[in-house]
Amino acid sequence: MGEPKNWRELFFVTDKKDKRDLILRGNPDTVFLTLVLLMLAAGAVMSFSASAVYGEQFYGDSTYFFKRYLLFALLSVALVIPMILFAKPAFFRFLAVFVYAMSVFLLILVLLIGTVGGGAQRWLVLGPLTIQPSEVAKLGLLMMLALVMTKYEDKITSRRKKGGSLRYGVLLPGALIGLIGLLVAAEKHISGLLIICMIGVGVMFLGGTRLRYLAFMAGAVAAAGCLLILVSSYAQVRVDTWLHIEEVDPLGSAWQTLQGLYAIGSGGLFGVGLGEGRQKYGYVSQPQNDFIFTVICEELGFVGAFFILLLFLALVLRGFYIAAHASDRFSSLVVYGISLKLALQTVLNVAVVTNSMPNTGVSLPFFSSGGTFLAMQIFEMGIVLALSRYGTQKR
Repeated sequence: MGEPKNWRELFFVTDKKDKRDLILRGNPDTVFLTLVLLMLAAGAVMSFSASAVYGEQFYGDSTYFFKRYLLFALLSVALVIPMILFAKPAFFRFLAVFVYAMSVFLLILVLLIGTVGGGAQRWLVLGPLTIQPSEVAKLGLLMMLALVMTKYEDKITSRRKKGGSLRYGVLLPGALIGLIGLLVAAEKHISGLLIICMIGVGVMFLGGTRLRYLAFMAGAVAAAGCLLILVSSYAQVRVDTWLHIEEVDPLGSAWQTLQGLYAIGSGGLFGVGLGEGRQKYGYVSQPQNDFIFTVICEELGFVGAFFILLLFLALVLRGFYIAAHASDRFSSLVVYGISLKLALQTVLNVAVVTNSMPNTGVSLPFFSSGGTFLAMQIFEMGIVLALSRYGTQKR
């Protein structure tokens, strides 16, 4: 495929199947939709259970976070329904550029006027909304990478000495990842940087970048992560607490992690009962947020937590199925990227609350409190459902 002749070809014409993208293939994937609705229902129930005490204590309303969850969920669903029903794959190619550019703007803005919390500057307060730009950046990056990896597929997979595999398969996507990564690193957001780099490398792998290049990039990312920890006292405290939790002050930096582990252990096989958890009474800090999985383990036990993780696994696998049967390469890479992001976010959250990695503030999709986080999650699921209408699988 030759160089793009104009901007329209760059953003909208990606491969030989492009004309077939305009043919309506069917309804949104019903299995994926059912799984999303189940996750939202479970998230709403656990959001209320985990946040009731905290909401009553700080807002005078035990249903404060539950009502916010329902409000953002219903508004987000209402906004994405038209996209699911009417958006065509070409629309998402344009959206990729827009979301990536918007995420860069927001990441710069948060460094200038962002709100500091927990030693990091990651949030923008815009009226009643609190936005974490790194969440927007994750979606923008994976969609932009999908666009680039599709447009230059022939060059990326070329075996010729000067075929462009380094330029288009490594340097161009590496620059896109690097720009977002540097801005997120400036926020001291190590978990966000880790997820962004893993998503980027994953999409590059699926897009055809050679493994030796990816190995080099993985080494560079690991070195950059170590450097970030060495120059950040905030990160050093988190790592030291993780490595020596038995020696750290249990009433200090190890408090949240230890209380979360107590909650997980006290749940046993079947849990203490929905709404009957004790660690949310001021022991686990903000139990409705990053540590909500500990409340799930305490109240629903191993069986309930395992069922929740099975739902996540089923959702990710169904996303992979939709990606494998997508109508074009760009759609496939986008759905793979969103599914990979969901899997990474879930695994890292569970790893944090079980002290398998340092406490770095990773939210649990569909469950953790946060209106814009939930809205972004629903928006991403909407993209998958919209693209599933153009798949090649039998209906």
